[in-house]
Amino acid sequence: MPVFFRITAIAALAAALLLPEGAALAGLGQPTPWQIGLQESASPVMDKVIDLHTYVLWFITVITLFVLGLLVIVMVRFNAKVHPTPSRTTHNTVVEVLWTVIPVIILVLIALPSFRDLFYQLNTPPADLTIKATGVTWNWKYDYPDNGDFEFDSLMLPEKDLKPGQPRLLSVDNEMVVPVNKVVRMQVTGFDVIHAFTVPSFGIKIDAIPGRLNETWFKATREGWYYGQCSELCGKDHAFMPIAVRVVSEAEFAAWVEEAKKKFASNGPPANIATANLSAQ
Repeated sequence: MPVFFRITAIAALAAALLLPEGAALAGLGQPTPWQIGLQESASPVMDKVIDLHTYVLWFITVITLFVLGLLVIVMVRFNAKVHPTPSRTTHNTVVEVLWTVIPVIILVLIALPSFRDLFYQLNTPPADLTIKATGVTWNWKYDYPDNGDFEFDSLMLPEKDLKPGQPRLLSVDNEMVVPVNKVVRMQVTGFDVIHAFTVPSFGIKIDAIPGRLNETWFKATREGWYYGQCSELCGKDHAFMPIAVRVVSEAEFAAWVEEAKKKFASNGPPANIATANLSAQ
């Protein structure tokens, strides 16, 4: 059956291309044109996500090829020309037991590593740094309570202000800065509507819900720039509130903190509080 073998070869090639290790198509820290795999990992959490993705993909590939093979065999060997009088068999105990037991075993084999990885993601280790991210319509605000308790807004750069090498729709005016190889605890909330804080290379995605403080963590293992976006349909500018994270050395981070304390120093109460005070008078 040359047709079957050709289809099998094409399916196997497609599966190989989908493997995240497969390729050079996945760019570090940001998506790339025609990318079909996951972004390259830069954290232990994303390492586990990619491993689980690859593990499950093998099951999917084998099941898909098996079902494809059965369909081809049925079309070739049991069509109306070959068997003008169809079989009247209605039950087969062995087959019915197999198609019940085998899927259960497959689900158990997938569930066990899934539960292990979920526990790893949700069990935050002792943090070296805490950052609070607040989703605002439509940008992100970052607070650094462990480093002088300063905060700043992060807005997407318009296309006319982009510098060479800065990705369109992902670059911001003030990026979140973290030190390399340090556990960062992210506290995430929303100011007005539901947003979602997502950085694919770190393997984090968590909702930012008004009135609720959600928590996740990551440990960036390589210096560089990493990008994400709001992943919740939050309004008309949902597509224009990117997340940019710059991972630097400890020395660079310490220097940035001192500079940020001056740059983002508070100049009196926030506008909404000042307005409320004037109204009260």
